[in-house]
Amino acid sequence: MSSESIPASKPKFRRVVLKLSGEVLRCSETGDPIAWDTLRQICQQVKEIRQLGVEVCIVIGGGNIFRGLSGSKTEGVDRTTGDYMGMLSTVINGLAFMECLEKMEVNTRVQTSIPMNQVAEPFILRRAIRHLEKGRVVIFVAGTGNPYFSTDTTAALRASEIEAEVIMKATKVDGVYDKDPMKHADAVRYDQLSYIDALQQRLNILDSTAFSLCMDNQVPILVFSLNDKDSIKRAVLGEKVGTLVC
Repeated sequence: MSSESIPASKPKFRRVVLKLSGEVLRCSETGDPIAWDTLRQICQQVKEIRQLGVEVCIVIGGGNIFRGLSGSKTEGVDRTTGDYMGMLSTVINGLAFMECLEKMEVNTRVQTSIPMNQVAEPFILRRAIRHLEKGRVVIFVAGTGNPYFSTDTTAALRASEIEAEVIMKATKVDGVYDKDPMKHADAVRYDQLSYIDALQQRLNILDSTAFSLCMDNQVPILVFSLNDKDSIKRAVLGEKVGTLVC
């Protein structure tokens, strides 16, 4: 389904946090950390939902460049140092998104949890909300500014702070299954789940800290595949895309 064939409609969500893994940017063919065609495709969808009047925040991981936890396990990097390296990787990805969006004439601001004044604004909640109200896309980078916390937790924290209506977690899988669909042909996909059901079944939707934040603050989580055509726009318009945890 092309973007032109999607009927115009009132968005279901007013303010969203789009959570992306850094791995979605990695070029599978060359191994380069950023596949610019993929980046442009994602930014085009962000532009389209911004044009619908949706206020958009992006939280991007850094796993395409460096993942702190795996670095500490395989390379012997100190966990704290590795996490800071991972946080700085998210800054690189955030700047790439900003550059791409600005070239598409989408006003964008990058806010960082680690002060670096020449590179990005510091995270200030009221300023972030003001940017959203003015129609700017806000990209949150450098995690929470603390080691031992993932970008899942960053997304949950920022979504709670800005009172986002949903966290849209774009993955390689088209929703939440009762077991790994890559290993089990009989895996069943859920259309909707409660927080309690997800906990009881130990479904790995977000890490435990992030999931607890979402549950405590009643922030819904929509898990969907970024590989599906126009999936971000379709989700914003309220089509049945992926799995909603609420």
